[in-house]
Amino acid sequence: MLKKILQTIYSVYGFLLFVILLLLLLPLFFIASLLGEIKGGNMIYKVCSWWADAWLFLIGIHTKIIHEQQQSEIRPCIFVANHISYMDIPMIVKILREPIRVLGKQEMAGIPIFGFVYRNAVVMVNRKNPEQRQKSVNRLKAVLRQGISIFIFPEGTFNESDAPLKSFYDGAFRIALETNTPIQPIIFPDTVKRLHHKSVFSLSPGKCRAVYLPMVDVSAYSQQDQEALKQAVYNQMEAGLLRYTNNAS
Repeated sequence: MLKKILQTIYSVYGFLLFVILLLLLLPLFFIASLLGEIKGGNMIYKVCSWWADAWLFLIGIHTKIIHEQQQSEIRPCIFVANHISYMDIPMIVKILREPIRVLGKQEMAGIPIFGFVYRNAVVMVNRKNPEQRQKSVNRLKAVLRQGISIFIFPEGTFNESDAPLKSFYDGAFRIALETNTPIQPIIFPDTVKRLHHKSVFSLSPGKCRAVYLPMVDVSAYSQQDQEALKQAVYNQMEAGLLRYTNNAS
């Protein structure tokens, strides 16, 4: 019972800090929103990185970045990662110190304060509307043509199953093949330990790893090989999650 009370107090502390830091940086986000889609968007991600640095430090979460094959990493690319916790979002802007654009669910734009930053930072998608979904895909392709990497959670929503991954949507792999852009898989083996998707009061300090798996060159695949590409990335990420979940170092 005492442990549960302390964790609840810590969680409240963490989310109060989350909001306070967001409010302190809000003027910078507002200025960035006036600078246009490219320059302003890049500035927003830089400010988000400062926010993540401060927040994760103040709540006692230490990030560790592992590159399994750094020499093969190319930019721009399509980042893909497993999605199992709200902590995945701060980890994105913590570890990616470069201009990116994240594909995000439209529903998140309605959250007070955070929603303003979200609307100016992500490419929003409504998966239930095919027309809007295609517009989001076209915008992501335009971002890649500007030399800016994109980030997609191929599972679409939280993985609440006991399996390492949910099944993947096609979007990231279709874009990769249509634009001949390499895929950079990343896994977050610890975010669910730091903040479980079942409760916002499960926040806990500790280590949070981000693992860059070997980059996937899509030039060997044709557009008819989309399923094969998707399965290859899925297999690599699943094996990585099993490997690093069983290895705490």
